[in-house]
Amino acid sequence: MRAPLRWVLWDVKDTLLKVRLSVGEQYCKEAERMGLSISPAEVNAAFLQAYRDYSRRYPNYGITHGLNGQSWWMAVVQNTFSKCGVQDPALKNTISLNLYHNFSNADNWEVYPDTQKALKSCSALGLKLGVVSNFDNRLEEILRACKLLSHFSFVITSEEAGVAKPSPAIFNQALQKCGVPAANVAHVGDDYVRDYLTSRGVGIHGFLLDRNNNPNQPDVPREHRLPSLDELPSRLQELMD
Repeated sequence: MRAPLRWVLWDVKDTLLKVRLSVGEQYCKEAERMGLSISPAEVNAAFLQAYRDYSRRYPNYGITHGLNGQSWWMAVVQNTFSKCGVQDPALKNTISLNLYHNFSNADNWEVYPDTQKALKSCSALGLKLGVVSNFDNRLEEILRACKLLSHFSFVITSEEAGVAKPSPAIFNQALQKCGVPAANVAHVGDDYVRDYLTSRGVGIHGFLLDRNNNPNQPDVPREHRLPSLDELPSRLQELMD
């Protein structure tokens, strides 16, 4: 007999919401306020290099190296602008601090059109909802600003958990909060490894949100793949019958 579904866990970035403008555009807007003129393309390239470098050297916001989400992100931003020729330490510190706070409000994020309806439909089915995200501790503030936080019983960030997807440990922390076995839980996310394979690996009913019809994961069964969140309630209903 199949265990009845009780919970749905959610990834956030690129699942429920996305960055409204490119990093280059948003960083350049703040730089312009400080009197700087840099091209978004140059900033984008510099950011990708800085982000990859810091992610490799100081994974999960550097929490095992004495950093936290804010200090990690400020270092990434400052390094980005250093690569663009900005040398004034005070100026880089001001820009990085402003950007850190800017990304906590709703202006820099866009909620997908199918998000609210999907969350409400899941609750209408009697399911409880939680968040498991590789994000820093601004996430609750962002979800509140985007009018999404009230849907969730709990929010686990990788900064708070001390471990990030694809480690199964962060899902195990979520299962403890759910208080039910993995067979009673589903998870929805857009990343093939971090969300789909990892959740499935601990026994959760993982669904891969594939808004762009990515052909690179042929091993994902059709019934596990979601072209949009509109199809999720019916898939979950099948697990509840």
